[in-house]
Amino acid sequence: MCNVCGCGTGSVEGHSHHHDHGSGHHHHDHDNGHGHHHHHHHGDIHFGQGPAGVEVPGMTQERLIEIETDILAKNDRYADANRAILADREILTLNLVSSPGSGKTTLLCKTIEALGDQPLAVIEGDQQTANDADRIRATGAKAVQVNTGKGCHLDGHMVGHAMEHLDLSNQSVLFIENVGNLVCPAGFDLGEDAKVAILSVTEGEDKPLKYPDMFTASRLALLNKVDLAPYCDVDLDLYEENLRRVNPSIEIIRVSARTGEGMDVWLQWLRDRLAQKAKPEAAE
Repeated sequence: MCNVCGCGTGSVEGHSHHHDHGSGHHHHDHDNGHGHHHHHHHGDIHFGQGPAGVEVPGMTQERLIEIETDILAKNDRYADANRAILADREILTLNLVSSPGSGKTTLLCKTIEALGDQPLAVIEGDQQTANDADRIRATGAKAVQVNTGKGCHLDGHMVGHAMEHLDLSNQSVLFIENVGNLVCPAGFDLGEDAKVAILSVTEGEDKPLKYPDMFTASRLALLNKVDLAPYCDVDLDLYEENLRRVNPSIEIIRVSARTGEGMDVWLQWLRDRLAQKAKPEAAE
């Protein structure tokens, strides 16, 4: 069980997989000391105000920090191993993150089709079913489904295991479609070159302010379903303003997977990043 978020085990298309998050820890371990919630204006109750940024009944902030540090350190070792393999083969790796219903899989399918003969593969993360992986395979792309069970995110070990089931080509693109969740995936490095956050115009302009960690960790935000903006009474400029409030350096592209608006800009962004991955030729 993951002590950061309480999630369980995962599997790679039927192959049993367990988190290697260390032994002897449980989400509800009891140490001395108690968490304290905080009341703010209007009587609102705010948890997670201490150094750990989270509160668990019966556990001190020091213990929570110790557990999270241990979990993330183990994950980072797996992520670093993944990154070394991918860098050696000049594979551009993107971790696609979003809330459920953002249109992430549809956008990915349209992207794969538009990239044509560009070598690529997909690691598809969901709690259950292979529905999205089947949709990806229908485009002709190679895909491996990772079912996380009760888990709410992919981790470095899962991705490394999935990579073993893919015949990754040199100078290809690896898309990792993470579990739909704007919380835990923000903290887990998978060995990717960049996190790409997808959010739809139907989610509300304040989504970046509600989930700042995810958008702070992302290099690019794809503002999807812009064709629906006239029907949703949304302010696209306010979306961008709020994204930059939490991450001043984030790049933003407005797209519509349905109409194709902005897809040329997104595809060029991909090609530019892929070109940057290529190793300089050895001097003669």
